[in-house]
Amino acid sequence: MTVRHAHQPHLDPEQLRRAMRAWTTGVTVVTAVHDGQRYGMTVNSLASVSLEPPIVALTLKQLTHTHELVVGSGEFSMTILADSQKEISDRFAGKHPEVRDRFEGVETETLELAAPLIKGGLAYFNCRVLNSQSFGENTLFLAEVVAAKNAQDGDPLAYHNRVFWKLTPTQPSPKSGGFGGGQGRG
Repeated sequence: MTVRHAHQPHLDPEQLRRAMRAWTTGVTVVTAVHDGQRYGMTVNSLASVSLEPPIVALTLKQLTHTHELVVGSGEFSMTILADSQKEISDRFAGKHPEVRDRFEGVETETLELAAPLIKGGLAYFNCRVLNSQSFGENTLFLAEVVAAKNAQDGDPLAYHNRVFWKLTPTQPSPKSGGFGGGQGRG
């Protein structure tokens, strides 16, 4: 597959930003540990790529400490936040500049990797980077999921048009407990 780099016409980044606000996402905290440092950040650029093999895609801004630690360690952890964890999302998004250590006072645990997971989340993932590609100021990471755990039942923290939302189902939820991934039925 050939990647085409279209430069004309130029899409105004603000126009794209406004259009992307129509996309509703879950909220995830990504953490990494390297050389005795740990850090984390709130992200919503996460996607399941494949269940077999278990692959996820994650995009991080390059000028972040979390990006630096993921590149250095080659691995990261992700916590999918519950609707009760808006404060955690804000903390790891850097919305409280007075907070020096984002982990201070936050209960964490680990699975197989050293990067911490936030207690109270809906699901946990440990991932090892398989490949990465830079795009502008961001890096797209393709990573193998080496451990995953449904931590608890509950509703996810959702983000839509710059506002957090609680979801209301339009039909009864199947009790499959699975992580759907990008595989459709069509």
